[in-house]
Amino acid sequence: MRVSRVVVAVLAAGVLVGGCGGPDQAGAAVIVDGSVVPLERVQSQLDTALSRPDRLAALTAQGGGPADVARSIVSREVIHDLLQRRAAAEGIAVSDAQVDARLAESGGVQAALDSSIYDLPALRSRVRDDLIAMALADKSGGGLSVTADLVAVMSRDDADRTAQTLSAGGPAADALFGNPQTSARGTVYDAVTAPDAAGTVLFGTPVGGVVAFQPDQRQSTWIVFKVTDRRTDAPFDQQAVSAISSTQKVAIGERVLQPDADRLGVRVNPRYGVWDPIQLRVVADDMQAGMILPPPGAAVGS
Repeated sequence: MRVSRVVVAVLAAGVLVGGCGGPDQAGAAVIVDGSVVPLERVQSQLDTALSRPDRLAALTAQGGGPADVARSIVSREVIHDLLQRRAAAEGIAVSDAQVDARLAESGGVQAALDSSIYDLPALRSRVRDDLIAMALADKSGGGLSVTADLVAVMSRDDADRTAQTLSAGGPAADALFGNPQTSARGTVYDAVTAPDAAGTVLFGTPVGGVVAFQPDQRQSTWIVFKVTDRRTDAPFDQQAVSAISSTQKVAIGERVLQPDADRLGVRVNPRYGVWDPIQLRVVADDMQAGMILPPPGAAVGS
């Protein structure tokens, strides 16, 4: 299987698994560009989640636990902050009526509460966030395409070296593409035809950026890619756009936030872990999926 097809397969399957401190970190669960999420807010939401033994049991059966719930809550706080900023910048507003309609579509408020870890205010906030993300996807998804050069390697050390070489460019980078089974140049991914991939780090990385990631920690393969082009005016089939699901749109809209998080800086309290831009969530220190090298000369968020 060629490496370009491998990337589509692993991204579509969603198999990516997986802070700095200081005086101003005291009492904060996470800080986004100076905006503080207090520890008390996260603890309150965690208490709500842990008061639902059925939901916690389901999570435990999937290999999770209270620490994973806490990281999920902190992740949502980060995404919420970034969505609010982007919505304000782009003039996106979501009404209470739209939230009500979205809840009705998913079986009503009580059904949504029964299947979630949220109380009602947090649930409505999450639904509002999803609608904002969908609006962002509608604005950017149609003509969006990304072109990338890709290399598959078999260890973290090889991935790190390959990423550095690919980022530097030149003859050494060109030499990485000698085997068509493990490398590919100029592979184009369209958001419309590959909506699952459009919700991943492949579409969140700027031109010139290089990513090394392990699609599945149960396997040894690492994928290294460099984004070489990005378009927002690629031809697309409107009928195909209408086939993109709401879940895919939410993922695409949230992935739009990846550069915002990098630019603003996301500082996570070490008790929860670190922010992983590849997975776009807070993870334990040893569960980061890989690394991102910004384009040479680009400013890096603090």
